[in-house]
Amino acid sequence: MSQALKVIFAGTPDFSVAPLQALIDSQHEVIAVYTQPDRPAGRGRKLTASPVKNLALEHDIPVFQPETLRDEEAQQTLADLNADIMIVVAYGLILPKTVLETPKYGCLNIHASLLPRWRGAAPIQRAIEAGDAETGVTIMQMDVGLDTGDMLYKVYTPIDENDTAQTLHDRLSTLGAEALMQTLEQVQNQSLNPEKQDETLVTYAQKLSKAEAEIDWNQPAEIIVRKIQAFNPWPVAFTTFQEQPLRILGARMADDSEKHSDREKQPGLVLAVEKSGVLIETGTASIWLTQVQPAGKKAMSAYDFAQARQLLGHSF
Repeated sequence: MSQALKVIFAGTPDFSVAPLQALIDSQHEVIAVYTQPDRPAGRGRKLTASPVKNLALEHDIPVFQPETLRDEEAQQTLADLNADIMIVVAYGLILPKTVLETPKYGCLNIHASLLPRWRGAAPIQRAIEAGDAETGVTIMQMDVGLDTGDMLYKVYTPIDENDTAQTLHDRLSTLGAEALMQTLEQVQNQSLNPEKQDETLVTYAQKLSKAEAEIDWNQPAEIIVRKIQAFNPWPVAFTTFQEQPLRILGARMADDSEKHSDREKQPGLVLAVEKSGVLIETGTASIWLTQVQPAGKKAMSAYDFAQARQLLGHSF
């Protein structure tokens, strides 16, 4: 068996948990975990540890939570760990060049896209929103650019028509853990084959904002459905009904037989209410809303929402 690696793991949200668990379960030694400082969360704004910190503490792994890695003291603390490699997964802090060069084999990143497509903050959501047929995970040797390093390993997965950002997130987290183990084996065997990214193919996954989650019913049906799926669970697509926001958690394209073609198009108009959902006109075709969440209430089926209101013939 190849020599086990001494690993520093840096990550913060749920996406980082599966790769950390895979490392803990492997032959490698996780000598330290870096994660974001505890943040206020929930209605009580109570300081809350990250999912990665919780997992590390369960396994008695030392946890470091610096506000920055730019100062010399934090950099020296990391250097003193004498790690072979550092694995970075949605950590949330910029790693200066000094840190990138500290471990023996540098720093590897698990990125949730097929680089160089969707560099940046929201690759999972942007892939769904753009209608990509597939996505995946790229294991990358980190450098000082934004997701610009050499690609070491890729895994692929189709984007299903029913995928939301949440379902794709969960699948890619698991795939990322598997890909990491394969890559570390190549590190041990010194069989890595780094590949430069083609700069002519670069696209950027801009950070999500709540403002862009508002539905424009004049847009094509496919774009609206993809936006609803891409923005679930955050920031959640929404529309307005009777001057109140209505979050839209689920939708699907209407079949040709379900479309109402014998009328003038009026985007946002409610065309039908059935147990399967609420049929809405868009700029090009009809879509079914299947799950919604009224302001201050729990998520419910669109049909249940319609039962307490006169929707037919009204517009969103």
